[in-house]
Amino acid sequence: MEQELEQVTAIYIQVTSFLVNYSFQIIGAIIIFLIGILVGRKIGNMVLHLCLKRNIDVTLSNFIASSVRLFVIVMTGIIAMGKLGISITPFVAAIGAASLGAGLAVQGLLSNYGAGLNIILTRPFVVGDTISVQGVSGVVKEVHLAYTILSDEDEVSITVPNKHIVGEIIRNSQADSIVELTVGIAYGSDPRLAIKVILDALHHVEGISAHREPQVGIERFGDSGIDLGIRFWAKTIVRYETHYVANMSIYDALKKAGITMPYPQREVRLLQ
Repeated sequence: MEQELEQVTAIYIQVTSFLVNYSFQIIGAIIIFLIGILVGRKIGNMVLHLCLKRNIDVTLSNFIASSVRLFVIVMTGIIAMGKLGISITPFVAAIGAASLGAGLAVQGLLSNYGAGLNIILTRPFVVGDTISVQGVSGVVKEVHLAYTILSDEDEVSITVPNKHIVGEIIRNSQADSIVELTVGIAYGSDPRLAIKVILDALHHVEGISAHREPQVGIERFGDSGIDLGIRFWAKTIVRYETHYVANMSIYDALKKAGITMPYPQREVRLLQ
C-alpha cells in the first residue's frame, strides 16, 4: 500500500512540476492553435467568396477554399507544437511510414480521390449538367473528391464513385435531355402539312429547350401509314412531364388539322 502511495505521489509531483514549468507554453500553444483555426476559417471564406465572385465553378471554389483552410490550420499546428518544444521530425517520419501502409490498404478510396481531383481540375462537367455514364444518367447535384451525386426527375439521388467516371465515355448534354417520339399518319395525308403542324404544336409546349430547334421528318414508310420521327430537347428535371404534354399537344394539333392517324391494316387475298 505504501509503495503504491509513493508511486502516486511521484506521478503527482512530476505532473505538477510539468504544469508549473510549461503552463505558459501550453496556454500559448492552445491560443495559437485556436487563432489558427479562426484565421484559417476566415481566409477560407474569403477565398471562397473571391472564387465565386470570379465566376469559378462552385465545386472547384469549395475545393480551393478547403485546401487553403486546411493548410493554414496545419501550419498553425506545427507552430503550436514548436511552442511546446516538440520536434516534428519524428512525426513526419511516422506519417510517411503510416501513409505507405494506409495507401496499400485504401487503394480504391485513394483512386476515387485522385479521380475526383481530376474531375475538379479538368471540369468535364459542372453542377447542373446532365451526364450519362456507366449506364446511369441524371443532373449533377454535387461533386465531391470521392464521389459525384446525380439526381433524376423522380428526385432519386444516384451516387457514383469518381473512379467509375474518369476514363469512361461521358455524355454531357448540359441542362437538357433528348426526347424522341414517333407519330404515324395515313398515306392519304400530306406529310409536309403534318410536319408543320407538329412543329407549331411543339413551340407552345413548356419545358422544351428554346436554344435547340425541334426536328421533325419522315422516319420510315410503315405498313399502315407514314411514320414521322420527332426529336426535341427538354429540361432534364421535367423530361417525362414534357414528353407526355408534347404527345397530347401533337395529338390535338393533328386532329384539329384533319390529319388522319391510321389504324393497323392488313390486306387479305382469297385465291380461287
